Amino acid sequence: MPTKTGKKILVTGGTGYIGSHTVVELQKKGYQVVIIDNLSNSHKNVIDAIEKITGIRPEFKKFDLCDFNKTKSFFNKNKDISAIIHFAALKAVGESIEKPLEYYNNNLVSLINILKCASVFGIKNFVFSSSACVYGQPDKLPVLENSPIKKASSPYGHTKQISEEMISFFSSKNKTKSISLRYFNPIGAHESALIGELPIGKPNNLVPFITQTAIGKRDFLNVYGNYNTPDKTGIRDYIHVVDLAKAHIVAIERLFKNKNKKKHEVFNIGTGTGHSVLTIIKTFEKVSGKKLNYKIVPSRPGDIDKVWANTDHANKELGWKAEKNLADMLSSAWKWERAIKESEKK
Repeated sequence: MPTKTGKKILVTGGTGYIGSHTVVELQKKGYQVVIIDNLSNSHKNVIDAIEKITGIRPEFKKFDLCDFNKTKSFFNKNKDISAIIHFAALKAVGESIEKPLEYYNNNLVSLINILKCASVFGIKNFVFSSSACVYGQPDKLPVLENSPIKKASSPYGHTKQISEEMISFFSSKNKTKSISLRYFNPIGAHESALIGELPIGKPNNLVPFITQTAIGKRDFLNVYGNYNTPDKTGIRDYIHVVDLAKAHIVAIERLFKNKNKKKHEVFNIGTGTGHSVLTIIKTFEKVSGKKLNYKIVPSRPGDIDKVWANTDHANKELGWKAEKNLADMLSSAWKWERAIKESEKK
């Protein structure tokens, strides 16, 4: 069983997809973890799964971080927090176009409340869950951390741009050091198949649609076309969720060891390789042995054609590098989908 270092880390949105995998990696390293989540897009039984994987049950508090009084009350009762990893946010590009004010309110107010409390309670280390969507459609690929920030193509992307700016300004005038990790496209699941991507209702990401179609939950898969790419489907940089989770550990430890070179740093977290949707489908068919029924449909508003990362900065400064390949990612996602089916039979 992991030993505790004495450092307590708050993980907001810690029962979600990326958050839960990060909690596992934190606990494996011996950190104490407390989770805040309102369970709007996750399940409380994820806590049980984390305990099965690590042998430790993380502390869990259910409330909405947009409620400042509850947020402040939490921090008042937990004055031993050494760092915050902030995942909690609404995150669907398409939904954000339909519900822009809901996205601005949820994603920005929750962050403001967390930063206010970080200032009041003297929390010096902050890691933010950002996104490659802050770049918009880049002029040049692969995209670098200093690439121009284009006009956002969705309210979701805009909230990430605003959030990074808020954190940067906040850190420049407070004792809190911060790192924004700009994720590319996380996929896959933990090797135990005890946690993975489990959206409530209709998925917002590609791979759950693929695995649900393969297992028979969906009759067919919509593949968005008409993009300016060789096979007309969108190209993205896909990264295994465990590799992404591990990036948070090295980011937190960079702050703990005062190795940060600026009060607010940003890092691209991806593999450095772009894959089209059709490539993802073909690779999945190969690793799963399942033939997917799909059809090409018009592209969605708010989507960009292609983006992938230059990860040299993260590789050098963080000493981090993605390890798992596309086949690994999709195999683990398929194992997770089959585990979900087995659990539903019980």
